Amino acid sequence: MAAGAPRVFVSHLSGTPVFDPNGDQVGRVRDLVAMLRVGRRPPRLLGLVVELSTRRRIFLPMTRVTGIESGQVITTGVVNVRRFEQRPTERLVLGEMLDRRVRLVGTGDTDNTDNEVTVLDVSIQQLPARRDWEIDRVFVRKGKGGTFRRKGETLTVDWSAVDGFSLEEHGQGAESLLATFEQLRPADLANVLHHLSPKRRTEVAAALDDDRLADVLEELPEDDQIEILGKLKEERAADVLEAMDPDDAADLLAELPEEDKERLLTLMQPGDAADVRRLMAYEERTAGGMMTTEPIVLRPDSTVADALARVRQQDLSPALAAQVYVCRPPDETPTGKYLGTVHFQRLLRDPPYTLVGSILDDDLLPLAPGTTLPAVAGYFATYDMVAAPVVDESGSLLGAITVDDVLDHMLPDDWRETEFHFEEEGAVHGG
Repeated sequence: MAAGAPRVFVSHLSGTPVFDPNGDQVGRVRDLVAMLRVGRRPPRLLGLVVELSTRRRIFLPMTRVTGIESGQVITTGVVNVRRFEQRPTERLVLGEMLDRRVRLVGTGDTDNTDNEVTVLDVSIQQLPARRDWEIDRVFVRKGKGGTFRRKGETLTVDWSAVDGFSLEEHGQGAESLLATFEQLRPADLANVLHHLSPKRRTEVAAALDDDRLADVLEELPEDDQIEILGKLKEERAADVLEAMDPDDAADLLAELPEEDKERLLTLMQPGDAADVRRLMAYEERTAGGMMTTEPIVLRPDSTVADALARVRQQDLSPALAAQVYVCRPPDETPTGKYLGTVHFQRLLRDPPYTLVGSILDDDLLPLAPGTTLPAVAGYFATYDMVAAPVVDESGSLLGAITVDDVLDHMLPDDWRETEFHFEEEGAVHGG
């Protein structure tokens, strides 16, 4: 853990008000949602169960939490108001972990009953330089008494010092399978999923959280994407499509029957649906059809420090983080007039207070949305680019196309089903 990173005991969060960036109250925390891991690795905190003023309980991902401060939780202001439904891999921290009987390990005591303790509280802490949170400590009471027992020594121990929560190494459920594969990259997990039986694939996909499933769907062949999406409840399918990159969501929806496509677009958040509809208006193998509508956009009076803060966002791909696009307002695509690009290396060379408008690369012409795939590939090869702006005739930035999007469309349709073998020996000897 990072020195000085705040540790919060979850009992203090129960009933805590949740605010948006403008100071308006969204609701109150009613529980926390965590995912257990194999062995004694600390569980990852997925999000909060927030009760709105209407008494509806919704799920607020930790990626939408910008701060947990004294007596309040601050969010990005973007809240999905669909009702919270607990999934097989999820555990409610207040509802399922507190007051549970567990066993201390590593005490050297051969009498297991003397090691039994009651969980009174657990603490969460944010990982260094990331938005991920983990449950790291457990506050317990020794003795055989239950919830209302007031006697017995209390102590706080590391998560690894208790036994009775974590998954078995060889469990057969989707929960254990997912915990085992947690460290896999989305492309590798997609490969595992592709080779499972249809029934097992559906079970595992249903148990993944929305963001993880979205990442995995982007790496699967079209047939698998359509099969998995078709097995989800429509509201869940819409949530997953919202979590996907807009260009990948547009490609997937384009493969569905018209009535299914329109029904899912209607269920999506209006802003996300608008981005996808805009992309679906372009031919698939053009710059407009391949671009994402969510590049990093800054105004010319933003500083290098502002740009680097945006580049550091964890959910950005390396290609999208390689440069920022400077435009007149509005800041979201389609923007005001596109002024130029600032590459990541340039951001590292200039002082933090430098205005991005003064260090633009405006010599390179942007791509038009109708630029064909061969021309886009030639552009990337000629100028050694990993991402490029797409600008319309009026000069507005529509989005950005990344090198991985170009490769996806240049490779054969079945390239994801090809087995790629990377020899570790080659990496060692090559060094």
